[in-house]
Amino acid sequence: MSDRVPQSILDALTDVEMPRLPPVRPFRQTVDVAGHRVNVAPCGALVVGSGAAGLRAAVEMRRRGVDVAIVTQSAWGGTSACSGSDKQTLHTANTADRGDNFLAMAQAIRAGGAMDEDTAYIEAVGSARAMASLQYLGLPLPQDELGGTLRYQTDHDEVGRATSCGPRTSRLMVKVLAEEALRLGVPFYNQTTAVGILKDKAGVTGVLAMRPRDVTADNPLGLVVFGCRALVLAAGGPGELYRDSVFPNGCFGSLGLALEAGLTLTNMTESQFGIGTRREGFPWNLSGTYVQVIPHIYSRDADGIEHHFLSDYYRTTQEMASNIFRKGYQWPFHASRMLDFGSSLVDLAIYREGQKGRRVFMDFNRNPLAVEGDLPFDLGRLDDDVRRYLDKGGATQALPIDRLRQMNPLAIELYRRYKVDIAAAPLEFAVNNQHMNGGIEVDIWGRTSLSGVYAVGEAAGTHGATRPGGAALNAGQVFGTRVAEHVAASGPADGAAASHPPRGDIAGAVEALAATLRPDSDQSVRSVKDAVQARMSDHAGILCTPDGVGAALTAARDLNTALRASGIRVSRPSEAPRAVQWRQMALVSEAVLAALDHYIGGGGGSRGARAICDPDASALPRTRLGPLDDVRFRPEREADKAQQINLRMTSDGLRIWSRPNRHFDPEARAFFERDWPAWLTGSIYDAADLKQRTD
Repeated sequence: MSDRVPQSILDALTDVEMPRLPPVRPFRQTVDVAGHRVNVAPCGALVVGSGAAGLRAAVEMRRRGVDVAIVTQSAWGGTSACSGSDKQTLHTANTADRGDNFLAMAQAIRAGGAMDEDTAYIEAVGSARAMASLQYLGLPLPQDELGGTLRYQTDHDEVGRATSCGPRTSRLMVKVLAEEALRLGVPFYNQTTAVGILKDKAGVTGVLAMRPRDVTADNPLGLVVFGCRALVLAAGGPGELYRDSVFPNGCFGSLGLALEAGLTLTNMTESQFGIGTRREGFPWNLSGTYVQVIPHIYSRDADGIEHHFLSDYYRTTQEMASNIFRKGYQWPFHASRMLDFGSSLVDLAIYREGQKGRRVFMDFNRNPLAVEGDLPFDLGRLDDDVRRYLDKGGATQALPIDRLRQMNPLAIELYRRYKVDIAAAPLEFAVNNQHMNGGIEVDIWGRTSLSGVYAVGEAAGTHGATRPGGAALNAGQVFGTRVAEHVAASGPADGAAASHPPRGDIAGAVEALAATLRPDSDQSVRSVKDAVQARMSDHAGILCTPDGVGAALTAARDLNTALRASGIRVSRPSEAPRAVQWRQMALVSEAVLAALDHYIGGGGGSRGARAICDPDASALPRTRLGPLDDVRFRPEREADKAQQINLRMTSDGLRIWSRPNRHFDPEARAFFERDWPAWLTGSIYDAADLKQRTD
C-alpha cells in the first residue's frame, strides 16, 4: 500500500480537521431560583453528546422538522472523534464470497448472548441504510472497481463484514455528520455539561446544565436549563471509570445522569478490555495490523532489564507468533481464549506483567524472540491461517515495521501525528478498558423507561456480551435514525419550544446541586477519582473473584453514602461540573459492582470481558510452564445468554432483577397490503414502552 498511496492521501485520512462551530444562540430567558439567575433555553428536542450517534439523531430529527439542539461537554472531544473505532461492521452487497443476509448478520451480532433478538435484526437491516447515507454525506468507505465494499474479518466475525477508512474511520463519520448538522442549522452548546434531568409525572421536562463561560455574579455556577419533551442521551460510555483505560480523558458518559433520574440500566456486567496504548500519551487500541505484523513484545523491569515473558506462556515460537497475529481480529480479552493456548493468553500475560510493576512494549523493529528451547521466528513457520493472510497481503518483509508499511501505512502515520514514531522506537502499552457494552435499557425505538427520554450509541445497553468489532458504530447510526423517526412521528417535542420546566422543578434541581458542591467536604474530586478508578481496575477488570467484587461493592456503597452526606469539596466554580460528574461516576461504579456481585452470586460464569476466577471452577488455562491455578475460572453458563440483568436506583438503593431477551421470529413475513396501513397511520411507533414492562 505504501508504494501506491501518496503521502498527501495518507495525511488527509489521518489529519481530519473538524468544522468550526458558529456562535451560540444568546439566552433570552432567565428564572431566579435558590439564589441563582438561571438561563433558560427551550427547545423541542435535546441531544446530549456530539459523537457519531448523537449527531445522527440530531441530523435526522432536523430533517424531519424537529426543533433540536445539541449540548456537548467538548465538541469533537469524545470517543468516536478522538479514539474511536477504525472500522464499521455492516451488511454489504449479496455477491458470491462477499455477502450475507440480514438474518445471518443479526445472528452474528447477538451470538454472544444477553442481547435482544429484535434489536440485532434492526441493526442488521438498518446497516445498509446507515452505510448508504454516510457515503452520501461523503464518508470515503473503500470500494473495488465494480462498486463492492472492501471488507475484512474482525473480532467475533467469521464472515468479514468490517470495512474501514483507516484509523480515523469514526472521526470521519463525526466530521461528515457534524457538517450536515451545521448545514441544517442545528445549534450546538459547546463546553456545556448536563448535570441533571428534570421530569414530571408525564416524563422529561428538561435538563439542568453548567456552562463555566457563563458564570456571573448572579449565576455563579453558569447554570442553564434546556426545556424539552424529547431528550436523547448520546454522551458515550463511562470512560473515566477505570484507571487503565483507552478512552480519551474526560469521557464520563451519561449513565450516572440516567441512574439519578431513575432510568433502568441493563447489562452493566458487560464491558470490553484489550491491549492499547496508555491514556497518559495517545490512547489507541492495538488491534488489526498492529499485531498482525507480529512485532516483538517484551517487558522491562525497574532495573531496565528486558523480559521475553510470552515465552513462558506458549509452547513453540510458531504458536506464540500466530497468537500475537490473532489479536488483530480477536482483539478483546475473552476468558475462553485463555484455554488451549489461545490468543487471550497474550492479554493475560501482559496484565500479569503490569501487576509485577513492569512496563510492556511492542517493538516493530524486531521479530519475536524464540520460545526457550525452540526454533527462531520464521514467516514460513506460522499457522496456516496466519501465513495465508500475510501472503495475501504481501506482508512477507523481513521486519514488522516493513510489513506494517505494506499492509497499513496509516497505522504508522497516526502515531506520528502524536509525536510517537513507532518506526523508530518501541511502543508502550497495556490491557485497558475500551467499551461499555451495557448501559441504559431501550426498546426497539430507543426509548428508555422514562417517557420522552431516548438513548443511543454506547450510552444504550444494546450491545450484548460480545459482538463483532465495529458493530457498535453501526448500532449508533441505526438507532440514531430510529429515535429521530419516533420523535418526529409520535410528537413528544410538539409545542415544547414555547415553554420551559416549572420553576419549582428547576429550584429543586438547583438545591440538589448545591447539596453536592460543599466547600467543607472531606471528599475532593481527586480523592473520589482515585478511589473509583483504583477499585474498578483492581477488582472489576479482566480477572474477578467473588470476594474481591463483594469487598469492592461494599467500599463503593460506603463512598456513595459519604457523598450523599457531605458532598464533594469544590474550590472554584470551574471545578463544579467535574465534581458532579465524579459523584455520578461513583454511582456508576456501584451499579457495575452490584450487577457483577448479583451475577457472580447467582453462579454466573466467565464471558465477554471478564474471567470469574474460582478455585473450584473447571476451566484451567495452561502455559508452557504448567497450569495457572490462580486463574482457574468458571465457564459461561449457556442459560445466562438468554437473559439480561437490569437495575434501577430507588430511594431504598439499587433494585436488581433479570429479564429474558426479547425474541424475534425469523420465520415471520411481512405482507404488503396487510402491513402498509400501519406505516401510513404511524401505528408502528405505538409498541408498549419500557416503563410498562419495568413497572
